[in-house]
Amino acid sequence: MSLLHQVRTTIEQHRLVAPGDTVVVGVSGGPDSLALLHVLRALRGELHIALQVAHLNHRLRGADSDADAAFVAWLAREWDLPATIEAREVAALAREQRLSIEQAARQARYAFLAEVARRIGARVIAVAHHADDQVETVLMHLLRGAGLAGLRGMTAQSQVSDFDVQLVRPLLDVTRAEIEAYCRANALTPRFDRSNLDTTLFRNRLRHETLPYLQTLNPNLREILRRTARVLADDYDFLDAQTCAAYARIAREQDDAIVFALDAWRTLHPALQRGTLRHAVQRLRRDLRDVDWTHIEDARRIALEKSTGAQATLPRGLMLTIGYTEFTIADATRAVALPDLPLLRVERVALPTQGTTALPDCAWVVETQILTDAPPREARGETDRWAAVFDWAKCRGEPALRRRRAGDGFQPAGLGGHTQSLAEFMINVKIPRAARDQLPLLVIGDHIAWVCGWRVDERVRATDATRTFWRVTFRKSE
Repeated sequence: MSLLHQVRTTIEQHRLVAPGDTVVVGVSGGPDSLALLHVLRALRGELHIALQVAHLNHRLRGADSDADAAFVAWLAREWDLPATIEAREVAALAREQRLSIEQAARQARYAFLAEVARRIGARVIAVAHHADDQVETVLMHLLRGAGLAGLRGMTAQSQVSDFDVQLVRPLLDVTRAEIEAYCRANALTPRFDRSNLDTTLFRNRLRHETLPYLQTLNPNLREILRRTARVLADDYDFLDAQTCAAYARIAREQDDAIVFALDAWRTLHPALQRGTLRHAVQRLRRDLRDVDWTHIEDARRIALEKSTGAQATLPRGLMLTIGYTEFTIADATRAVALPDLPLLRVERVALPTQGTTALPDCAWVVETQILTDAPPREARGETDRWAAVFDWAKCRGEPALRRRRAGDGFQPAGLGGHTQSLAEFMINVKIPRAARDQLPLLVIGDHIAWVCGWRVDERVRATDATRTFWRVTFRKSE
């Protein structure tokens, strides 16, 4: 199969472009990108697409980098294609962001290509990754300990992080040898990048030393790795759908943090436990390409086995922290995300005996009502933890909501009048640590009448002898 026919097949099979698309083509001047541009130029009439050449000078190789940029600009003029040629100081970017030169160059290149696409209203960026790049990528990820996401290698189509644009790889089923043969057959004279021979770079060492050695053990290694990537890509897609469904059931995103229901997460299959943790990390750090397996597995074991207060370090300054019923993934420097409870953001709020009061800076309100008939069970708090009923005759003093104070205590209903410290009670009933300082306490006069959502005080609870009832109910505002 000719290279042109193979590229046409890949484009059609994966629907990489659509009629009317303008495709931004990343062109370095090397053989891979030169062949890609030549093929797309030959197919553009058939595919009904327009092309925009884009080249970024990384300014890493002095005069050679400038010559590459000049070559691409000349080529675009010769082939009558519009071009955007720009430069970035990648070495300075690497120093500022504490990245390797390879990482900084990649980030700068994709940001540049996405910006070009945005300027001209294009939705597709084409890059020249090919089958041998795929082999090197899979092997590199294997040696670094990646999971399915890494071992599936590159896909023919993917989303550019933080940009609404598709990255496509039309040469992904074409080998380097086929590309070089195509360049010779079509009298293409690509630029040569001497940095590709630098074996101090990990990928180059794989290309020039590791892969040739491994091929002495199995001459079919490249095809085996490509086939493995294709199979694992399908496996990944299936597992990713299951992971997303599980994540939607047991996690919620709140104030730049992600909160998981602990018991529900612990019942998941280990593959889904790892997948949901990885998904959370990538939601919070969208520009993070690879999440190390060791980080995820250490965090999984801690979330599975440890108790309240335990923590696990995750990449890029993230921390997993275990609570009583939930665990949170958030930036290590921020407070643990508060649970979805009615919380008191101020020290005290007065309550009317009858009426509705909104909690400040909170999506909850509290309703109060005096009743002469006994409320039904659901209104007495027997089935709704956020409702409670009191004997109005015993409620002597001004009602209010306040936050806890040092030395607080009350007589929890059911303990026969025994007084318990509020701190001890909150620990025993597993009120989330992050919520304790803002959990509203219903006080009547100087006494706690209700640790809201948990327990009323024995001295004011409604009984069979109660004749007048005072009902207090929390609910989310409309």
